[in-house]
Amino acid sequence: MTRLLLLPGDGIGPEIVAATRIVLEAADLRFSLGLQMDEAEVGLAALSAAGTTFPEDVQQSAERADGIVLGPVSHNDYPPASEGGVNPSGLLRTRLDLYANVRPARTRPALPPPAGRAFDIVIFRENTEGFYADRNMAAGPGEFMPDSDMALAVRKITRRACARIAEAAFAAAMARPAKRVTAVHKANVLRLSDGLFLEETRRAASRYRDIHYDEVLVDAMTAHLVRAPGQFDVIVTTNMYGDILSDLAAELSGSLGLAASLNAGDSHAMAQAQHGSAPDIAGQNSANPAALIGSAALLLDWLGTRTEDPAPAEAAKAITGALEVCLADPARRTADLGGAAATSEMAEHVAVELGKGPAQRNESNG
Repeated sequence: MTRLLLLPGDGIGPEIVAATRIVLEAADLRFSLGLQMDEAEVGLAALSAAGTTFPEDVQQSAERADGIVLGPVSHNDYPPASEGGVNPSGLLRTRLDLYANVRPARTRPALPPPAGRAFDIVIFRENTEGFYADRNMAAGPGEFMPDSDMALAVRKITRRACARIAEAAFAAAMARPAKRVTAVHKANVLRLSDGLFLEETRRAASRYRDIHYDEVLVDAMTAHLVRAPGQFDVIVTTNMYGDILSDLAAELSGSLGLAASLNAGDSHAMAQAQHGSAPDIAGQNSANPAALIGSAALLLDWLGTRTEDPAPAEAAKAITGALEVCLADPARRTADLGGAAATSEMAEHVAVELGKGPAQRNESNG
């Protein structure tokens, strides 16, 4: 049995988590995954019911689960932490030590990219420190105001975190055809912190002799991604740079609504779409579920690497394939991509496609 904890979250979260559940149930049926999916409230619903956006029993359930699916959260709308308004995403990343945020981005022939340039990259973003004030201190936030006219922020970069994300990026690059890793930094200004990051990426590069390794300044990388994204393969970087660059890459691939993401550690992993909670369209059954469905596939693939059972990885590949078929058909994708399907309808289309299997799919296409 594989236990998944589903956390619907805020805004469009409940709708796209429900859509993802439909696809996971179809995958379970086809591949006999033995999924047990439980749900728990986080975010504004939990705040109303329990006085906190992240109840302690949810933390305990997350620790027991084999994997987590987290919907978007509206943490900017939460009250102060002292009043129960903590960020579930940040807490889960730090408490479960989900140090690698893996964010693939690639173009598709059926969805012409805005910049007109094809690419297939994956960004490995360090996930537990950096400038993120809610997760880089043992106690207290990482930003503070000595007086009312001054605000300061602390950026934490540790050798251990840099080494782990570098190792994850190089290991992933070994399984990709291009076998290339680009470290993104700003060591010309942040000489100590980004310098420490580069020490560890260079150390990893020395162990992976078959990988082509280079380094690019973060400001230059924004230009390169727009002008010539196809020259990059695996990008490894620190937390904030990775957050920004992955959103840029996702939009250049066609839409942030396609942006899958996995938060992974050594013993836990969490599927989470890159995009936010989009409260302006919540409850309309119009949100694009592709990013979270793709994230769930990444989660199953991660689960497959932890066991000798090939079924989770096969299911992940099948979900990705079924999703791609539906994204190529305007009748089966959502309106943000020029399609005609509602959120739940797109999920059902993916589930049906997933249930066909390769032979049936070839017959229907032929």
